[in-house]
Amino acid sequence: MLNNWDKWMAKKHKKIRLRCQKGIPPSLRGRAWQYLSGGKVKLQQNPGKFDELDMSPGDPKWLDVIERDLHRQFPFHEMFVSRGGHGQQDLFRVLKAYTLYRPEEGYCQAQAPIAAVLLMHMPAEQAFWCLVQICEKYLPGYYSEKLEAIQLDGEILFSLLQKVSPVAHKHLSRQKIDPLLYMTEWFMCAFARTLPWSSVLRVWDMFFCEGVKIIFRVGLVLLKHALGSPEKLRACQGQYETIEQLRSLSPKIMQEAFLVQEVVELPVTERQIEREHLIQLRRWQETRGELQCRSPPRLHGAKAILDAEPSPRAALQPSPSIRLPPDVPLPSSKAKPKLSTHAQKEQKKQKKASGHLDKFPAPNQAIAVTAGGDACAPQDVTLKDPASQDPVLQDSAPQDLAHHCSQESLTSQESEDTYL
Repeated sequence: MLNNWDKWMAKKHKKIRLRCQKGIPPSLRGRAWQYLSGGKVKLQQNPGKFDELDMSPGDPKWLDVIERDLHRQFPFHEMFVSRGGHGQQDLFRVLKAYTLYRPEEGYCQAQAPIAAVLLMHMPAEQAFWCLVQICEKYLPGYYSEKLEAIQLDGEILFSLLQKVSPVAHKHLSRQKIDPLLYMTEWFMCAFARTLPWSSVLRVWDMFFCEGVKIIFRVGLVLLKHALGSPEKLRACQGQYETIEQLRSLSPKIMQEAFLVQEVVELPVTERQIEREHLIQLRRWQETRGELQCRSPPRLHGAKAILDAEPSPRAALQPSPSIRLPPDVPLPSSKAKPKLSTHAQKEQKKQKKASGHLDKFPAPNQAIAVTAGGDACAPQDVTLKDPASQDPVLQDSAPQDLAHHCSQESLTSQESEDTYL
């Protein structure tokens, strides 16, 4: 699917959605998140941009705040356990780069756990572009100075709760508990600091595919099962008890299988969220005036992000697993004459009789490496001459072979391999 991503997104997006709900395999999760979020496209469109930001000095007012937050992100994870270790260094680089990329937004503390989760699955440059996509496409305005977008979404969540769980909605209304008191960390950190780790990964798989409606659904499921029955409310007689109940949620309702099933089955759609957004925006304008932060429109998931890309876009190409050294000339583009079926059978018989397959003309003409991006050649198969093995190479001109060469350096590929 990753090797033919554009075709799958165009024709079989439902299958991608179902597989994200099922759970992305851990070995592919980092790459899948890059493709789903559009981070892979952003990286290809901005070669060298992250290195340029990384080399820039940065704004001192943000650097001090970022430095103080580094040790608070997943302090027991091996990547971030040591102060000054490679995990904390990469986290600093990603967050600093974002303050330079969007100086009008700067840095928000809730971005640190988001970036940390990304860094557990991919190198710093790829994590940076995924963070950009989350902040600009999935959750626009969440990390701006006034936090107006998160306040609006709090009102949307509370309104949707009336339909999902009237009992929980009535209790929170009676106690006059503002949604910001319990949902701010949930939404701004995409539940990275709330749920068990296995549940976080499953929620993020669906979030990258389907967008912010997954965050709303998770919040509604937690509220429904924490406060949605008279038995649960007996222990929540006041504001303090209710907020404590929401801060120390039952492990059962956060368990991976239970939570994912509830989220998938909850009938909350993008259309409902957008309709409620317009209602709450009108109320905001009537009571508080115009929004001070004009954030771009929210895009609901991978399909919407891909469709919003400018039309003439180069198709995503998988990285090859065969590389030619610079001093070796490219193979000739002349196609060999196609053999008849009888001749092919005879040729196979001769090969079996001789006991070996055709090999490259010389062993130093090509080296096989594991492609950090997408594909990898089987280790136990003897490689054939590219001109006779790949029909694409038979019909293309030598200059077209450049499309088969990855634009990533070996260093970045090796770096990505360590994460995979």
